[in-house]
Amino acid sequence: MMVTDEPKMDIDEVPMAVDGIEDISTETLAQYYQRLFPFSVFYQWLNYKAPAPTSLFTHREFSFTINDGIYLRYQSFKDGDELHREVQRLAPSKIDIGAVFTAQPRNAKSLQPGAFRPVAKELVFDVDMTDYDDVRTCCQGGSICKLCWRFMIVAMHVVDRALREDFGFEKIMWVYSGRRGVHCWVCDERARALDDAGRKAVAKYLSMVRGGAEQSRKVNLSQRQAAHPHVTRSMNIIEEYFEDILLVDQEILLTQERWTKILAALPDEELRKSLDAQWSKHPDRSSVEKWSEMIDAVDRRASKRGAKFGLASFERDMMLQLTYPRLDENVTTHLNHLLKSPFCVHPKTGRVCTPIASDCFDSFDPFQAPTLGQLLRELNSGSSDSTSLAEYVNTFSSFVDTLLPVQDAKPSQVPSLEF
Repeated sequence: MMVTDEPKMDIDEVPMAVDGIEDISTETLAQYYQRLFPFSVFYQWLNYKAPAPTSLFTHREFSFTINDGIYLRYQSFKDGDELHREVQRLAPSKIDIGAVFTAQPRNAKSLQPGAFRPVAKELVFDVDMTDYDDVRTCCQGGSICKLCWRFMIVAMHVVDRALREDFGFEKIMWVYSGRRGVHCWVCDERARALDDAGRKAVAKYLSMVRGGAEQSRKVNLSQRQAAHPHVTRSMNIIEEYFEDILLVDQEILLTQERWTKILAALPDEELRKSLDAQWSKHPDRSSVEKWSEMIDAVDRRASKRGAKFGLASFERDMMLQLTYPRLDENVTTHLNHLLKSPFCVHPKTGRVCTPIASDCFDSFDPFQAPTLGQLLRELNSGSSDSTSLAEYVNTFSSFVDTLLPVQDAKPSQVPSLEF
């Protein structure tokens, strides 16, 4: 058990407000770090279960955001106790985790050029709901609801299966970002050792939706690409969710404004005009009905014109375009890229960035992730073990338990990384 020399604050002195950002202050964050943040397990995670501090921890960069935007980079610590004391002292509004370097990051300025460079870090992924703004109709920007959260469920299923089955990774932890997305930490030794080129190759392999806002068709797979095991597996997952998410929840064909975006991807002007006229006469038809009518019309036209016009693959490509995970590739491809730590408190929502168990993708509810104010109120009436955070700490501990010093599994036979 780690200890701190900092004096304890009486819980009754902590200012309380309604759940949300009103609860966040230096005082409430200090109380959270003192009583609730799982420093012991956190240290075990980043030290990879070694009995004494190793360079995996001592050469790791931490970054703190304090006092409404002051950004402290290249922080490093000799052990978990020192990290605990410094976090308790600073009460940062955010903690970011960076790479393991050739030397302790806090000594970076005193080193010769070239002597300080990143050598390892977990392979990480970031899926943000704002990248689905051209698809979701329920929310935009930083807002989310239970309807559009289902895009994150699909993303976790697709990426998790690919990482395990195509790359043979096993030590995979998913974390709610605290606001509108999810982060993935791949902790296998082989993943941590990847250089930028290797990380870029993995990110490219997992990226399928490409093109800006002006591009109507962002997935256009060849017959050979479509037969790739990753594509067929992803389609099996997407088919399970597509109708409920896109056609029922999001109603992507409900209005002319919405269906025009979908029809724009059809490589047949005559068919686009025909469907637009048909739906304009019967605009009250559901998106499920309109989608069925569109695919029937596409199939009839494809049987006459052949696959070379892109009609035969239209349904598959559009389902992928609308539902397939949209990764922030920059987060993945650079070894020295920082990523927000698990168990941070998100400054915009007050919610804790909680781990998501791999068997709980469908049941995880971001609106049930505890807020800072909620947790401090729970502390008033019980112990830290009885708060809403306890189940997430248990999830984290269970994951860290899998990091016992064992030989990483060998990679499975991976089909070509080229699509």
